[in-house]
Amino acid sequence: MSMLEEPRGGGACGFPSFLYPGQADLGSVLAEARRSTEEKAAEIVRLRWQVAEMAGDELAECAQEMAIRFASGGRLFAFGNGGSSTDAQEVATTFLYPAYGLSLPALSLTGDVAVVTALSNDVGFDVVFARQLAALGRRGDIAVGLSTSGGSFNVLQAFEEASRRGMLTIGLAGDQGGKLAGLGLLDYLFVIPSSSVHRIQEAQTTLYHVLWELTQHALGAVPAPQVHDAG
Repeated sequence: MSMLEEPRGGGACGFPSFLYPGQADLGSVLAEARRSTEEKAAEIVRLRWQVAEMAGDELAECAQEMAIRFASGGRLFAFGNGGSSTDAQEVATTFLYPAYGLSLPALSLTGDVAVVTALSNDVGFDVVFARQLAALGRRGDIAVGLSTSGGSFNVLQAFEEASRRGMLTIGLAGDQGGKLAGLGLLDYLFVIPSSSVHRIQEAQTTLYHVLWELTQHALGAVPAPQVHDAG
């Protein structure tokens, strides 16, 4: 999936026209920048509420299952590619070093460059996450995989390995879920209904922070999150 959003006219490669000097006066540039910012902000707010309406009950159920695993000594392993690699590291950090509540055992499989490059060079990038789960994962652990397209082969391979080991499997994808939607072995799959990589990743960030807070609540560490009317 391209890292550029779909073209909206104006500049080359789909970038807003206000990024190109000399194409408009200052007033027009500022107006376009404001319009673009307001449009994107409104879009992500709508998307977050849409996901909450579609998956709110499932998120609560998933958090309960995660809490059961953590209470029994389970650990969380997160993984993804590119921007989703950064998100995987944030998932692990959020659970392991929370601002409040319980510190829960979590590891990002993208964090150790030596391991990632050794597996990529010696075996193949397709198994860079699966091989780590084969070495570290056990029944009762949690596997959280992120992919904006839902089609990253190494993420699919990792979930297959996690499922074989009896781990709780949680996928985060975009658009219509891609190949993850047809995998048939995930315990939970949360799909962000958007074709924009930017909006998908923004909504996924909200989603995994909500999962963290609901898990903390299920463990009795924090009060239940308050839900406010969108209006």
